[in-house]
Amino acid sequence: MRSRVILALAILAVLLGTGLLVPAAYAKLAGDDAAGGIGGGGAAEKVPAPAPTAPPAPTLAAAPVAVDFTGAFFGWALMDRKTGQLSGSKNMTSTSSTESMFKVWIVSDYLRQLGDKEPSAAMKKNASLAIRDSNDDAANRLYAAAGGSYRVPAGGQPGPVLKQAIDICGLTDTKRGNVPGYEGWWSFTRMSPRDAVRLGDCIADGKAAGPKWTKWVLNEMAQVRGSVTQQRERSGGGRWGIIDGLPAEIKSQGPVAMKNGWTALSYDSNWHVSCLAVTDKWSLAVMMRYPVKQRLTYGAKVCASVTTQLVTPQPGAALKVPQQPVGKL
Repeated sequence: MRSRVILALAILAVLLGTGLLVPAAYAKLAGDDAAGGIGGGGAAEKVPAPAPTAPPAPTLAAAPVAVDFTGAFFGWALMDRKTGQLSGSKNMTSTSSTESMFKVWIVSDYLRQLGDKEPSAAMKKNASLAIRDSNDDAANRLYAAAGGSYRVPAGGQPGPVLKQAIDICGLTDTKRGNVPGYEGWWSFTRMSPRDAVRLGDCIADGKAAGPKWTKWVLNEMAQVRGSVTQQRERSGGGRWGIIDGLPAEIKSQGPVAMKNGWTALSYDSNWHVSCLAVTDKWSLAVMMRYPVKQRLTYGAKVCASVTTQLVTPQPGAALKVPQQPVGKL
């Protein structure tokens, strides 16, 4: 009798033990013990949450561009300076006159030829004024010193200053001006937007001005001054266009080197406007010709509009209506 009681108690103990173990095991698998529930005492292993990924810094990159442009010519090009990739309008190989945009090459060419020598105080001042204030007289002095001449016969080859730009910067679409009576004038140099961004890259990477003067030239380009309403016939103005289309987040990343060109020409009754800007990441050019009655502010706004549309990532991109593909006007 006694042995039967012991056996019965043993069986009951096994049954009760199993019944208690099952929910305890289930609770552990479900993680209840980590919250102090059934079977408490052991904390579940914690997996760290992934760190949030910071959004990419804004920059300029290939993107659709749509501009409501009225005029004889409009084209743009963008170079990714890290990869060398070019994008732009379908006509980015077509040419227009550079106007004062070419001054930054004149300055660079003159300084590169000096090598390690210092220019005179007067010539260094001319170099600064030619870029910062787009001063024509200062640029003309440097042009002559670099080997340029206005006495170029019609149908002749590019003068030495222009030829150096073509050879050193690998320009493929650039040529001397073809307006009768102005063949030797640097302002009538015909350049494509594609070559303009190559020129910007050539200045920024040091080939244009050489190792001693590149930083100086880029600093002068970053100090361009004068609003679009402050331009005068032979100097002034210049800080407008691309710079106005850049958000503060891009401007804060480092200096933006720039040089614009603009002239209202009587021979075709058009404004000839060229905008160029370059950073360590990209080089951008916008070129156009449009009727003089539309004023210079129109061209400045076109340059700014193209720039804003190329900002990547685009603010509120999900809310924007898709525009035409890159390369179409």
